[in-house]
Amino acid sequence: MKRIALTLIIALLALPAVAMAKTELVVVTDAPPKAMNPHAYSSDANLSYMSNFFDGLLQRPAPDGKLSPALAVKWERLDALTWKFELRKGVKFHNGNAFTAADVKFTFERMKDPQYSKLLNIANSIASIETPDDYTVIFKTVKPVPWFAETMHQNFIVDMESSKGRDDGDYNTKPIGTGAYKLVEWVKGSYVRMAANPDYWEGAPKYQTVDIRPITEEATRFAALAGKQADIVNGVPVSLIERIEKMAHVELISRPARRAIYMGMSNKAGTPFADIRVRKAIAHAINEDEIIDKVMRGQATATAQVPDVPTVGYLPGLTRLPYDPALSKKLLAEAGYANGFDITVAGPNDRYVNDEKICEAVAKYLAKVGLKVKLDVKPKSIFFDELTEYKHGFYLIGWFDGSYDLGRSAEKLLHTPDKDKGMGTYNGGAYSDPEIDQMIIASSSIIDRAEREKALQAINKKSVEDVVWIPLHYQQDIYAVVKASGVQFTPRPDQWIVAKEIK
Repeated sequence: MKRIALTLIIALLALPAVAMAKTELVVVTDAPPKAMNPHAYSSDANLSYMSNFFDGLLQRPAPDGKLSPALAVKWERLDALTWKFELRKGVKFHNGNAFTAADVKFTFERMKDPQYSKLLNIANSIASIETPDDYTVIFKTVKPVPWFAETMHQNFIVDMESSKGRDDGDYNTKPIGTGAYKLVEWVKGSYVRMAANPDYWEGAPKYQTVDIRPITEEATRFAALAGKQADIVNGVPVSLIERIEKMAHVELISRPARRAIYMGMSNKAGTPFADIRVRKAIAHAINEDEIIDKVMRGQATATAQVPDVPTVGYLPGLTRLPYDPALSKKLLAEAGYANGFDITVAGPNDRYVNDEKICEAVAKYLAKVGLKVKLDVKPKSIFFDELTEYKHGFYLIGWFDGSYDLGRSAEKLLHTPDKDKGMGTYNGGAYSDPEIDQMIIASSSIIDRAEREKALQAINKKSVEDVVWIPLHYQQDIYAVVKASGVQFTPRPDQWIVAKEIK
């Protein structure tokens, strides 16, 4: 008990000074923003912050994430390549500029520039943008994009006039959007302070001042909760749930997460991973049931596939390769690796629930079947930059698709990397299979929902049968709310913290 008390005291002392500042609502999250440019990163952690300062043409409000009007009040598909959006009138940016179709056109054209955007996948799918009047936008795509509208909640619109003349440093740190909140101050590694936008088109949000405080260390997040330094805590440490349940001042809220945690792999010629027997051996070596029981404390659900149930392309009936270390060793021997080989288990140590501990467990299992294992875990700010440079042959990552469509995910995760086309961005091992590439490209032209689902399920099935990746589990999203705060909080499927939705 003395050790626990000492740890809590140290963690409390580590809390930033902002903890004592008076704001109406304090939210602690487990990940910081990397930039205030809404297109600089496609990670849901960064998009979560951006959703407070910016709006998309559409939105996905809690609790179910149903696609709904936002800066566009109506949208329709005119033909296979053409989408029409009718815009909301009377909306203003934080600097007072009126929102018009010109801002939408500018935003999507800027998103094509790698200097400002990592959202090249959707941006490069657009062939042309027409603005017949100030409140109508017509997109023509290069090819049919069935999920085009489904992504419009996370393609945030920027102000054309001010964005053109701003230097990169200012653009990346001072957001000017139409969102429910305006940025007051961003102290990197400490807090993001926001003030309500009184002229917001949905009406001014409930809380006038909000602090979002990123705390990557589990003990410090726990200390913030125990010390009543926060109203809401996102990313509740699973290792501390039993202790938190005993806190009379705290309510725990959980919901099944959409995010799958999986191990990605290379299949580069000349490496052990090129042999499917090796990839199967690695899968058979991992005891996922034990990971859920011991590492995740039961707060996860085993999965055989990466897409979740609501995603088009989810295939019922897929099964995991069972834990079987004897079979793993047999497959390794058959592949010519009876004495094992060198393998590095890479991953972040501050992005997903117990990510480092999962990597440690996987490393332990692989060592048991004779592989010579090195562990390489590091902060996500370093890891993901390395991942997008294809520096890891075997790595842990988490994913869910914001468009609810496996086709979009497959282009980012499974397609052979092609930076110019925005393909394979997070295919960190540069796994390459011409047949899968062809299936992905072919599926992108299918508009009919039933046909598209069959095509995406085929991609999903092949990815599992070929052991392109090793799905582990779906996370459980867990939040803690301080009862005395009077906060009414409803978790979102995407885990974003959207302050305007907190009542």
